[in-house]
Amino acid sequence: LSLLTNASSAIVEMLSRNFERLPDIEKNLFMYAPVYLGGNAALAGLISNSLYRRTLHVRQAAISSSMPLAVLPFLTTFALYSAAVSTPLMSADLNCPSCAMMRGALIGVVGGGLYPILLALPVNLGLAARYQTTPLPEKGNQIRFWVDISKPVLRRMRAVMVLQAFFGTYLSSRNFETYTMLFQMTSGPPGEELED
Repeated sequence: LSLLTNASSAIVEMLSRNFERLPDIEKNLFMYAPVYLGGNAALAGLISNSLYRRTLHVRQAAISSSMPLAVLPFLTTFALYSAAVSTPLMSADLNCPSCAMMRGALIGVVGGGLYPILLALPVNLGLAARYQTTPLPEKGNQIRFWVDISKPVLRRMRAVMVLQAFFGTYLSSRNFETYTMLFQMTSGPPGEELED
């Protein structure tokens, strides 16, 4: 067990050393991939918030409803991508390119697409009830009302979710290429730095 731990820590140390030798564009893309995907998730949160606000005729509290719907999807997607793709790659725990791409796509769709939509629904339903902009159903019909309100929003957000899936796949595939490059750098001369 200690031999395995030593080998694992040696691999992580080697990856970290080689990471510093990468071209700046590769380093930046690897380090900021969670930020890029999180930024798209924040934009998806703002779009879903806007769609629900229009559907429910809510005109009040635009900024106070937009802030959490931009910040929470950003933070969630950032954390998910870091935990599921970036960190496992840098610790040599993710060695499968298709697994990395699937993780990136799922994080893009769930964290950057579905989560903002699911988050925007209760926020805007609460605003609609508070400002009485839309007649809300009685207790027995609430779920059907939520589904009816969400159908057009989901239809319009399909393109955003597909874009998030492609973007997550692209970022994770590029990150995996960087990871592969880090391993290949061990066979080159120790002082060699890759060209841009």
